[in-house]
Amino acid sequence: MRLVTWNINSIRLRIPIIAKLVKDENPDVICLQETKVVDGLFPVMDCEALGYSHLAYSGMKSYNGVAVLSRLPFMKTITKEWCGKSDCRHISVTFESGIELHNFYVPAGGDVPNPETNEKFAHKLQFLEEMTAWFSDMRSKPGSKILVGDLNIAPLETDVWSHKQLLKVVSHTPVEIEKLEAVKESLKWIDAIRHFTPKKEHMYSWWSYRSRDWAASDRGRRLDHVWVTPALEKNLKSAYILRQARGWEKPSDHVPVIVNI
Repeated sequence: MRLVTWNINSIRLRIPIIAKLVKDENPDVICLQETKVVDGLFPVMDCEALGYSHLAYSGMKSYNGVAVLSRLPFMKTITKEWCGKSDCRHISVTFESGIELHNFYVPAGGDVPNPETNEKFAHKLQFLEEMTAWFSDMRSKPGSKILVGDLNIAPLETDVWSHKQLLKVVSHTPVEIEKLEAVKESLKWIDAIRHFTPKKEHMYSWWSYRSRDWAASDRGRRLDHVWVTPALEKNLKSAYILRQARGWEKPSDHVPVIVNI
């Protein structure tokens, strides 16, 4: 299985670069976040034309939304609400092999890293706590699971362009990293990218639109992740971030993360 996770920032606007990804990388499964489309307007025919006949999606107008595009059949689809909100941030499918795939779009958290004054940041922390509790309940039978998505947190010092300057910036604050580590610990998840790339090496998957020349300034963050449970560790073959996609025509501000299992 060649698996991709990508915050696409509006699927209908980015069909041409999804097509380029398919042509260049030939993935079996594509997990998208921020699809920004209600289910009734999801571009089913475009996805099928690219070779993905097995589709699962949960979307809303203008915001959020997650989708799984697959060449591989899956047996069931589950959508779950988090923090009492119907905001389309999670979808999971189970393949015929029994592997569960969970696709998440964790709340960004706004600009101020204070849950008492910033409801968006409080929402983010609560979301992470609920993820931890939910997966912790599966500890007795963790099985083969994959977690992907825009988790909106860059946990390592080398996952951001400047650890010192971003310590008080949402996405790299200690409290967020602590909450994400708790999620990771829930099922002993393995970070597929760092399984192959040393922690001392800087890696990013997001560069702001605000930067005039994203490549030259290279002020990125690794916000997009693929994790697997220990049962799949031996099946990991390779993992990489498709950095060049940030320079494609009308790009998302995120790039695809690709894992071969």
